[in-house]
Amino acid sequence: MHIVIAANAFKGSLTSQEAAQRIASGLTKSRLSCTLKLIPIADGGDGTAHLITQKMKGLFIQTMVHDPLGKKIKAGFGWHGKTKTAILEMSDASGIRLLRKEALNPLKSDTRGGGELIRAALDKGAKRLIIGVGGSATVDGGTGLLSELGFRFLNQSGKKITQLPVGLLELYHIDTSKKDVRLDDCEIVVLCDVANKLLGDNGAAFVFGPQKGASQEEMVLLEKCLSQFNKIVKKDLKIDMNSLKHGGAAGGVAAGLAAFANAKLVSGISYFLDLVQFDNEIQNADLVITAEGSLDAQTLEGKGPYGVAKKAKDKNIPVIVLAGQIPLHPAKDLHQYFNAILAIGHAPSSLEEAIKNTGVDLEQTACELGNLLALKLA
Repeated sequence: MHIVIAANAFKGSLTSQEAAQRIASGLTKSRLSCTLKLIPIADGGDGTAHLITQKMKGLFIQTMVHDPLGKKIKAGFGWHGKTKTAILEMSDASGIRLLRKEALNPLKSDTRGGGELIRAALDKGAKRLIIGVGGSATVDGGTGLLSELGFRFLNQSGKKITQLPVGLLELYHIDTSKKDVRLDDCEIVVLCDVANKLLGDNGAAFVFGPQKGASQEEMVLLEKCLSQFNKIVKKDLKIDMNSLKHGGAAGGVAAGLAAFANAKLVSGISYFLDLVQFDNEIQNADLVITAEGSLDAQTLEGKGPYGVAKKAKDKNIPVIVLAGQIPLHPAKDLHQYFNAILAIGHAPSSLEEAIKNTGVDLEQTACELGNLLALKLA
C-alpha cells in the first residue's frame, strides 16, 4: 500500500513536518506493509512561509518587529533573490501563538508587526510578496499593518487614530497621501485559510473573535469597528471590503490588503498544493492521510485538510484525517470529504496536557490505524 501523508501544523505543538514524521513513525511501527510519501502542508497559517521558502530554495531573513500587544520581538521572512520574492506570514509577527492565553485581547491587539515585515521586505527590494495570513491574534482589518505602510486613519478632528482596533469607531477619513509608493510596483498574493467575508454572522469578529479571546460583548464591538472601517473605505476608496471572498481572514487583514494594496486573495491551501504539484504526488497513492489540530465546520471553509481531501477525492483516493479535536457529531459535509475522522486523544486531559502529548498521541493513533489497515488487507 502506498500512502501519502499530507499533515498540517498542530498549532502550539507540532510543525507540519513534525506531524507528518510522527504519522510516518506510527505507520512504520505497525503491522502494515506500506510505502510512504511525506508532504507537509500549509494553508496560510503557521509554517507557511518556511515551507514555501524551502520549496523555492530561498533564505530566511530576521528582523525586529512589534508583536500584537506592542512588545519587540524577532520575526522574519523568506527571500528568493532571483525573483525578488518575499514570503511572509502574519503569525510570525502578529500571531496568536506569540501570546499567552490569558494575554489574548483583540480589542488592543493590532497587526503593526505584519506591516513592519512587509516594509522590511520592500527595503530588501521585493517586487512580489506572498503573504500567509492565518493564525493572527488580531481583528483590526489590517489597519495596524497599513499604518506602517503610510496610510493614516483619522477621526473627525483630523487626528490620527492610534488605538487600534477600538479607535476605528471614530474613523472619519483615510489619508492615502503618504502611502509607501513601492506597493504600486509590487505584486501581492495573500494566502487565506478561510473563505469568510469581513462582516456579519460568518465574518471576522463573530467567527474568529472567540479563539482570539473576545467575549460576546467584545465581538459586537469588534464588528462595529470593522463596519465603520468598511463604511469609510467605501466612501474614500470606493471599495466594499465586505464583497470580498476570503476578506475576513486574519481578522480582516486580507480585506485590508486587497482594498489598500490591490492584493490578490487566494485559497492558501490550493496555492500551496499547486506549488508542490500535489496532483502528481498522489497519482499512485492508495490512501491519503491528512491531519490538523482541530477539525470542525471551519475546516471546509479552506483549511489544509479540506484542500487535501478535495484533491484526493477528485482522483477517487480515500482520505483519513487525524485530529487533536473533532466534533462530537461530525457534520455530514465532513464525511463527504473524509472517509474516516479519527481523534488522537487517548485519555481525558486538559488542553495543555493534550498539546504536550500531541506527538505521542499522533504516533500511537497512526500505529493503530496501520494495524487496522493491515487486518483489512490480510
